[in-house]
Amino acid sequence: MVDELAYLLARNVTQTETISMQMNITGHHIEITPSLSHYVKEKTKRLTRHFDQVLNINVTLEVQKLQHKAEASVLVSGNHLFAESHDDDMYAAIDSLADKLDRQVLKHKEKITRKHRQEGSHRNIIAE
Repeated sequence: MVDELAYLLARNVTQTETISMQMNITGHHIEITPSLSHYVKEKTKRLTRHFDQVLNINVTLEVQKLQHKAEASVLVSGNHLFAESHDDDMYAAIDSLADKLDRQVLKHKEKITRKHRQEGSHRNIIAE
C-alpha cells in the first residue's frame, strides 16, 4: 500500500482517481467507433463526480431504422439504475441518457444521505 501511494504521488495522481468502474459498451446494428466510445466515457464521468460508488455501467447503443437508442444499466452500491433514450441522432440520445442517469444518481445519493442523517438524529434516540 505504501509503495502504491508513493507511486501515485510521484505521478501526481490522487487516490480517488485510481478507483475505476467497470464499463461495457456494446452496439446493436452499429459499430462502436473510438470517438463514440470516448463520447460515452466522457458523459458517464459525470456520474462518478456526483457519486463515487458507481461500480459497473453497461451501455448499449442501437439503431432501429431511423431511430437511435441508447440505454444503460448502472450498478451503484445499494441500487441498480436503468435508463434509455431515443433520438434521431446517436450523440443526442447519449446526451439525454447521461442526463437521465445523472438525475437518478443524484436522487439515489440524496436518499442515502437522508437515511444516514435520520439514523443519527436525536429523534431516534429512545429516552430511557
